[in-house]
Amino acid sequence: MKTILVPTDFSQQAENATAIAANLAEKTKSTIILLHVIEDNAISMVSYTGELAMPGIEDRLYIYKLIEKAKHQFQELRGKYPGVTFQEEIKIGNPYYGVQEIIKDFEIDLILMGTKGASGMQEFLIGSNAEKVVRNAKCPVLTVHDDMNELKLNTVAFATDGKIGGGEHLKVLKKLRQFFDFDIYLVRVNTPNNFLTDRDSTLELKAFADNNQLDNYKLRIYNDVTEEEGILHFANEVNADLIVMGTHGRTGLAHLIGGSIAEEVVNHTKRPVLTYTLKH
Repeated sequence: MKTILVPTDFSQQAENATAIAANLAEKTKSTIILLHVIEDNAISMVSYTGELAMPGIEDRLYIYKLIEKAKHQFQELRGKYPGVTFQEEIKIGNPYYGVQEIIKDFEIDLILMGTKGASGMQEFLIGSNAEKVVRNAKCPVLTVHDDMNELKLNTVAFATDGKIGGGEHLKVLKKLRQFFDFDIYLVRVNTPNNFLTDRDSTLELKAFADNNQLDNYKLRIYNDVTEEEGILHFANEVNADLIVMGTHGRTGLAHLIGGSIAEEVVNHTKRPVLTYTLKH
């Protein structure tokens, strides 16, 4: 884990995410890339050093003022964490596409971002930026909410069906275990539409753990109505400090019909969630 990306709008959620990233960076000797995107629908995506094609001087001046403000806020953040190496990036355009560009430009090992979650009609129509990143990012994503500024790991709920191979999120989990002493519950959620006997579920989970060199874990089979509800209820039952899971990264019609279990969990829990898009 050499590079951690933290998208920030300087909100409380983003500042708490920065604090957690700084804590991880100190332990892992990682560099934090702070990304701030100034939203402007008239511009596809440019860095602030690029030429801004705007219709008038007033628009250009407004953007420049926002850039200067962001640079000042970056400086304040750096002052809070003197032992951490930061790199700042400012882009103008769409926040989601800004994250995607940074992932392409840098070898990002982990994205750490704050989220308010989403619910109701907002979730159905647009979701959250965190949800879009979780769905499409080509590296693991750790989402945190606004009521935490320090990562404390004693219990981890690792949700899997045992049928899919490991992903990059497993590497992050193993790295975290070098610095935190936590128990891992390897859990499969049984639902009426996706049922497997305890015996078969246990065999698949053990095979998954062996194939991914995962040790010191506890196996659990949990029954619930849906996978996302089962994961949330199980995490509450064991008081998990972190939920870990993969996502299929469905898009378009497949996403509209089938949705994403990982996105549902991110949107409806206050616990940190570590995800990885398995299609990559």
